Amino acid sequence: MTKFQLNRRSVLKGAGSIAIALPWLEIMAPRRVARAAASPAQRFLAVYQPGGTVLEKWTPTGTETAFTLSPILAPLEPVKDKILVVGDLDMKSAIGEQRQAGIIAWLTGSVQGQSGTGYATGPSIDQIIATLPANAKKSQPSLSMAVRWGTGKAHGAVSPIDIANYANVTGFAPIAPALDPVKIWRDLFGTNAKIWDKSILDFVDRRYATLASRLGAADKQRLEEHLTQLREIEKALPVSGRCVVPTLVDTSDYNPASGKNSADDGTIKDLATDAAIPKVGKLMIDMMVMAFACDLTAVGTLQWSDTEAKHTFPWLNLPETHAFYQNDGGYQPVQLEKICTWYSSQHAYLLQQMAKVDMGGHTLLDESVVFFGSERQHAATYAKTSMPFLLAGGGGGLRSGRWVTYNHLSHNNLLVSIVNLFGDSRTTVGDARYCTGPLTNLT
Repeated sequence: MTKFQLNRRSVLKGAGSIAIALPWLEIMAPRRVARAAASPAQRFLAVYQPGGTVLEKWTPTGTETAFTLSPILAPLEPVKDKILVVGDLDMKSAIGEQRQAGIIAWLTGSVQGQSGTGYATGPSIDQIIATLPANAKKSQPSLSMAVRWGTGKAHGAVSPIDIANYANVTGFAPIAPALDPVKIWRDLFGTNAKIWDKSILDFVDRRYATLASRLGAADKQRLEEHLTQLREIEKALPVSGRCVVPTLVDTSDYNPASGKNSADDGTIKDLATDAAIPKVGKLMIDMMVMAFACDLTAVGTLQWSDTEAKHTFPWLNLPETHAFYQNDGGYQPVQLEKICTWYSSQHAYLLQQMAKVDMGGHTLLDESVVFFGSERQHAATYAKTSMPFLLAGGGGGLRSGRWVTYNHLSHNNLLVSIVNLFGDSRTTVGDARYCTGPLTNLT
C-alpha cells in the first residue's frame, strides 16, 4: 500500500476554486516539484456594450507590453495590468440583418438563421462553458442580466435584435436576460442570507475533516493552529474581501419593463428610468460579482442594453438616445466617445470589484475570464472589422497587461480560445467556415 504523503505545495480545496495553503507538516517529504501548467479558468463573464465604438479613440498606442490606453479606454488605467486589449479581429460570421447578426455572432460565432431573420444557429460560448461538468451542478448554471433592455422595435420582447445567449442543446433556444434588479436580488440572496458572510474556511470544512483523519496528533495540532490563525487574519480583512450580500439600493424609479412602451423610432422616452441606469448597472455588477464569489454560478452575462439602445444618458447631459448619436441623427463621434468612455468606467468598476474578492490566496479576477464586446465596430456604417474586444483576468493562464493584434483573423478564433481556457479542447466554435482554430499569444 502506498503511504499517504503530501508535498509542500499542497492546499486544502473547497467549493469553486477556494484553496487554503497548508503549514509545514511532518508527512510533507521534501521533493522537487515541476512547474504546473495553468489550471482551467473557473469563472466566465461576458459584458455587452451596444453600438460599437469610435475606433480611432479606442485603439491604444505603443507596443504589446508597453502601450498607452486610448481616451476611451483611459478609465481602465487602474486595472491596466488585468486587461488584454485584443485588436484587429473581424466578426466574419455576422451574416444577416446588420444589428441582429452582430449580437448573434458575438458569443455564438454562428450566422443568423432563416435567411437573416431568425436566431442563432449554434450555442453561445457562455452556455458551452456553463454545461462543462465543473459548472453544470451550480445552483445557477448561468446568470444573464440586462439593463435598459428591449428598446425600440423589440418593445421589451425577446427578439434576434436583443438576445446574446443561446442554449447548448438542439435548437439553440434564445435565453432572455433577467431585467428586474429587485427580483434578481431576491432570487439570488433573499433566501440564502445564512450562507453569505461566511469565512472562506467554512467552504473547506469537509476536506479538512478528511485530511485531519489521516494525520498524526502533532500534524493535526499544527493544522488546527494554522486554520485558527487564518480565521483571525480573515476577520481583520475589509468586508470587500469576503462573501457578503450586496446592498439592495432603492430602484423604485427604474422600470425594468420600460421597453414594452418604446417606439420603433425612439421618440418615446422614459427619462426617469434612463436616469437610474448607473445605479441599476452598479447593483447588477455587485450582484454578479457576489454570485461568483460565493459559488452560486460560474458563468454570467451582463448586457448594458440591446442593439438599438434607444435610451438617453441624462447623467452625461446627452438628451438624445444612443441610437440618435450613432446614426439616426447623423454620426456624432464626440457624443459617442463620451458614452463609450462612460462604459469603460463601468468596466473598470467591475474588474476592481472582482479583484477585491479573495478566493483563498488569489482574487476572483485571477481565476476568471471576462470578455467585453459589442455587435459592431462602427456605429454608423455597422462595420464589423477591427472589433473593439477586451479580455480581462488571469483564468486558464490568460496573460493580461498587454495589447495584441491579429491581422483581421475571424473573431470565431477568439471564441474557441476562450472555451479552451476552461479546459475544453475543441478546435472550432460557431460556423466552421469562419474558424481556423485558437488564437496564439493569449496565454
